[in-house]
Amino acid sequence: MRRTRILTAVLALAAGLLAGTPPALAAGHTAGAALAADSYTWKNARIDGGGFVPGIVFNRTEKNLAYARTDIGGAYRWQQSTKTWTPLLDSVGWTEWGHTGVVSLASDSVNPDKVYAAVGTYTNSWDPTNGAVLRSADRGASWQKADLPFKLGGNMPGRGMGERLAIDPNKDSVLYLGAPSGKGLWRSTDSGVSWSQVTSFPNAGNYQQDPSDTTGYASDNQGIVWVTFDESTGTSGSATKTIYVGVADKDNAVYRSTDAGATWTRLAGQPTGYLAHKGVLDAKNGYLYLAYSDKGGPYDGGKGQVWRYATASGTWTNISPVAEADTYYGFSGLTVDRQHPGTVMATAYSSWWPDTQIFRSTDSGGTWTKAWDYTSYPNRADRFTIDVSSSPWLTFGANPSPPEQSPKLGWMTESLEIDPFDSDRMMYGTGATLYGTENLTQWDSGGRFTVKPMVQGLEETAVNDLASPPSGAPLLSALGDIGGFRHTDLAKVPSMMFTSPTFTTTTSLDFAEKNPDTVVRVGDLDSGPHIAFSADNGANWFAGTDPSGVSGGGTVAAAADGSRFVWSPAGTGVQYTTGFGSSWQPSSGIPSGAVVESDRVDPKTFYGFKSGRFYVSSDGGATFTASSASGLPSGDSVRFKALPGTKGDVWLAGGASDGAYGLWHSTDGGASFTKLSNVEQADTIGFGKAATGASYQTLYTSAKIGGVRGIFRSTDKGATWTRINDDAHQWGWTGAAITGDPRVYGRVYVSTNGRGVVYGDTSDTGGGDGGGGTDPTPTPTGACTVTYKITNQWADGFQADVRLANTGSTAWTGWSLGWSFADGQKVGRLWNADYTQSGAAVTAKNVSWNGNVAAGSSVSFGFTGTWSGSNTKPASFKLGDQSCTVA
Repeated sequence: MRRTRILTAVLALAAGLLAGTPPALAAGHTAGAALAADSYTWKNARIDGGGFVPGIVFNRTEKNLAYARTDIGGAYRWQQSTKTWTPLLDSVGWTEWGHTGVVSLASDSVNPDKVYAAVGTYTNSWDPTNGAVLRSADRGASWQKADLPFKLGGNMPGRGMGERLAIDPNKDSVLYLGAPSGKGLWRSTDSGVSWSQVTSFPNAGNYQQDPSDTTGYASDNQGIVWVTFDESTGTSGSATKTIYVGVADKDNAVYRSTDAGATWTRLAGQPTGYLAHKGVLDAKNGYLYLAYSDKGGPYDGGKGQVWRYATASGTWTNISPVAEADTYYGFSGLTVDRQHPGTVMATAYSSWWPDTQIFRSTDSGGTWTKAWDYTSYPNRADRFTIDVSSSPWLTFGANPSPPEQSPKLGWMTESLEIDPFDSDRMMYGTGATLYGTENLTQWDSGGRFTVKPMVQGLEETAVNDLASPPSGAPLLSALGDIGGFRHTDLAKVPSMMFTSPTFTTTTSLDFAEKNPDTVVRVGDLDSGPHIAFSADNGANWFAGTDPSGVSGGGTVAAAADGSRFVWSPAGTGVQYTTGFGSSWQPSSGIPSGAVVESDRVDPKTFYGFKSGRFYVSSDGGATFTASSASGLPSGDSVRFKALPGTKGDVWLAGGASDGAYGLWHSTDGGASFTKLSNVEQADTIGFGKAATGASYQTLYTSAKIGGVRGIFRSTDKGATWTRINDDAHQWGWTGAAITGDPRVYGRVYVSTNGRGVVYGDTSDTGGGDGGGGTDPTPTPTGACTVTYKITNQWADGFQADVRLANTGSTAWTGWSLGWSFADGQKVGRLWNADYTQSGAAVTAKNVSWNGNVAAGSSVSFGFTGTWSGSNTKPASFKLGDQSCTVA
């Protein structure tokens, strides 16, 4: 899909994500708040697909080994036993979020355990880091990284061309990578560990989609776009002699080396005036096939051709499936059936209306047939049937007139691959999903082949907002490109996205806290209203009326009882209405573009934020007054929410690393805010069901706490925090939205920018992070012994391990151990317990999973701290009110 793939990055940039120096992950002895940890199980709320799949790669020597790449959502490996996709790049962290964009993939045919990914999302300033080549020796289960001295563009124009990364099929320690931005051709001779430019390659490309684009997005040189080896010109263990390279240059699109990359020449006699999107070699018959378009794609392309080059004779043959004059699209999606190399397929990738087209030849391009054709216009005859029952939303709720159909065969169909081991299986990517068939050869016998989504496990939506009402559906989502969904079952694909109207992108949604059946959403649409309402918890919708000047969704807030709404749309100022938006009035006292939210108790109280100022309305949004609160973030990278059940209880997260950044709390309706000292950076805030025994709802945030970036939970009003994700589950940028579930303790819904809606469930069935100040302090009985050991010490810091033994006869169901430091030592980071420190006094308390200590058993925790002068061990320890023996 087109817009949000660009827009999401722009919004993130405008919101301040890229301001200043990106936060760094913690080192081993980083000082900061205490960090407990909880074991979570992470899944996706199933949507299945939702974005562009520009590349599919089958391994050439191992059956059923296949990979898919996405433009912003990482890479995936096919799991044949379940016919699902396994995500491979969830370990990409906050600081390198751009590495979720995959510009190319390569699977090693010599050693199928090896796979490579060229990663980086944007080549302009939107992406703060350079690109990299990731290498794996375990099929993507783990990765090592080689940083590059330039950026890569997994979400840039031209991303459907390729593959830009290729492994020498005869000597797999040799790889080539085509770079964008005029950086040329690069080579590795040590299996991707290091890379150097091929200085003998003569052409770095010159094609720009729009040279006048000052953002650097459409004006980037699309560079080197594919590399193809002729495996017949090498032997095992020796570098392949002949290599073909595609260049984004309409006059000089194809180059060849016949000496293993030492020298290069422009292929003589080649077509001009087009870009070669794909170059696929049939080594058996000696043909190089090329799919051409007049544009770089994946959206644009108005003319195209398909050519065949005879590698032995140098003869060029135009084998275009239709005459150039009859094309209104470019060609791509080029593939060869490796079981029957004379069978070739290509796509009309940029045919948006009435549908994409797929072409097939069984005589090396001599003649072609089409996936569909007109009988008498506008009626069509299809060689296929489409079954989208597993992803019914792919109809988009449309009922078009012929020759359009719903669901469509696709659009942006740049990737199409026939399984090299199975002529009946083909997969191809679209702008919304990944389709496949397992009876493709029915095409040739006059039957119909069946197309179905083959996309389960591949979740590729960009998430803008999330809501979990206290009744009705557990999850409502606002998504880029496909609008959003009402999930009544997280494990099932919803039947349809939000419709009536169907937004291309939903930017914000809200429900009435005391009347969750009332829901509002706003979003972007080429024409028509930008706001919609539901009176049945999002199951059905009706359009509202736009005030004058609206150009985009912005943010929206529903009154606690659903009686009124406040809307801050793009294009005009903040507006308010009573009822369902049949007429709007401008709000006064609040600037255009402010983020708006509602109080969850008082239906006439609304809040806003813009450029460091917090605004409050007590008359239903008619007038706002600027709060005197100071010290809030000066930029607009802020998200805030009011706590359900308590009037005026507001939490605000956001900022930028070159200014105020963190988490603030107000208990007086925004008149004043207190910054939490134990949160270094925070970007989202959400609430969920309170822990057992806790009097305050559970807090969730995407934040940096204790020097560590992650997803955090607090059951004690932010006094202590538990990291609930881990390094294997980071999902790049998670700064758009977060919410807990008000009905299920510990469940949290996390937004991602390309990996869909991720949700986590805790293994802590008892509820809570150890109490941390809200649960009653346990009072164990019986004798205790403490062993305190300094395990490491350096100039200004140290690490200590503490073992607490139950030497009595009664089991403990919770424990709290106190001591005092003699020399002013200060705890920096403590694990396997929660802690507080006031002056010299420290109290460590059990976390949820280690509170039960049987008689004769022990529990251990550790910490790092700072010291100066001396580092004397504590002289005594108390378990509650009783003294312990010091071992």
